Amino acid sequence: MRSTSRNRWSIGVACVLALLAVHSVAGLRKPSGPPSPATLQKTIDLDGGSRTYLVHLPPGYDGRAPLPLVLVLHGATESPESVEHLSAMSAKADQEKFIAVYPRGTGQLPTWNAGNCCGYAQQNRVDDVAFLRTLIEKLEQDYAIDPKRIFATGISNGAMMSYRLACELSDKIAAIAPVEGAQNVPCRPQARVSIIVFHGTADHLVPFEGGSTPFQLGPKRSDTSVAEAVSFWVKQDSCAASPERENTSQLHLTRYMDCKDGHAVELYAIQGGHHMWPGVPISGNSVPATDLMWSFFASHPKP
Repeated sequence: MRSTSRNRWSIGVACVLALLAVHSVAGLRKPSGPPSPATLQKTIDLDGGSRTYLVHLPPGYDGRAPLPLVLVLHGATESPESVEHLSAMSAKADQEKFIAVYPRGTGQLPTWNAGNCCGYAQQNRVDDVAFLRTLIEKLEQDYAIDPKRIFATGISNGAMMSYRLACELSDKIAAIAPVEGAQNVPCRPQARVSIIVFHGTADHLVPFEGGSTPFQLGPKRSDTSVAEAVSFWVKQDSCAASPERENTSQLHLTRYMDCKDGHAVELYAIQGGHHMWPGVPISGNSVPATDLMWSFFASHPKP
């Protein structure tokens, strides 16, 4: 009996370590590394405590002209610094003149409460939607931000959280760009939100076709498929049923362009892609996700 218990315990530890290893590869984890130059470390006071985040301002920012805002959400067990490094969003912000912000989840190994995932945030029912709403309002007070050009992206658990923001913060968010995530919450948005999805067909942590996976952080969950999420937003954004398609050996691209009020839904299905940010050296593909999502964001402000 003791041997069986030990075996079960060992298997459980192995699964957790495997999950952490996958997240570390996906995020090129640098938990103690400093933020990039011109990135500021900030704290916001909330009821019951405080939360931290990084703010990256583009060169020449003077607070006069309102700029777009891009929230970048790290994966489970990751950090704002790691996703800043992974996404190269600060460099993109310098080129295109927008403000990039990297909030931090909760827990010793930070996570987001994205519905049925993940870890500390989910188990303690942290209200991350309220946190991110308050953070956006704080950023609007502190910086010149265009309220029609507020966007969100993230990887893995952070991508799941970006889906949740589109569902529950649609009055603020113009567009999202989830990377390797799933829309695992009941979704009743107040407004339309444009969406560009990046997901590898060989992702074993958040399966492209949905369902469960042995690599889970917290209670067992079942993810919705990418097709379900895309179908939801095609209907929500009143898009035409027939999309444009472009297929290569590396990428299957589906674009729903004819949507109401200039909205759009796009899916970049990376053939054989795994659980990592497309285009980074270890991804095995050359899909420039950060460039593509910024071009999409720039073309899809709120009406």
